[in-house]
Amino acid sequence: MKLILAAIGRQKAGPETELALRYQDRAKKAGRTLGLAGPEIVEYSESRARSTGERKTQEADQLLKALPAGCIIVALDEHGQNMSSESFAKLIDKHRNGGSPAMAFVLGGPDGHGQPLLDQAHVKLALGSMTWPHQIARVLLTEQIYRAITILTGHPYHRI
Repeated sequence: MKLILAAIGRQKAGPETELALRYQDRAKKAGRTLGLAGPEIVEYSESRARSTGERKTQEADQLLKALPAGCIIVALDEHGQNMSSESFAKLIDKHRNGGSPAMAFVLGGPDGHGQPLLDQAHVKLALGSMTWPHQIARVLLTEQIYRAITILTGHPYHRI
């Protein structure tokens, strides 16, 4: 199963980007034994529409068109559910074992996700109650993907 981190907005060079890339690289290497590819990080431009609603809709449409057919969509959303690392690993494993071709973790623009994307999301996931800047959300997400893979492979990185 292919793992994708799809985000509205471009990540600038800096320590957050380096850390996200480090976890991405670890996940790619560790995930091979489980039949997981990625996570591939793909970025899309923010909408320049005047109204918030229009921006969110345009960004949602852009993301939905870019995702592969049959993809499991996990929308990062402040109103989403909080999950333990073990539950997150089980979510990935469930869809991998179910034959899903891809799973996309989707970060919306500064205004959040548009309704079209939220309507098609299989899971709405929060990274806690606090609001995080996109740079840090990417680090948290790539680290949790790596952690999920280590949980599934029995690697000691995740200690209970």
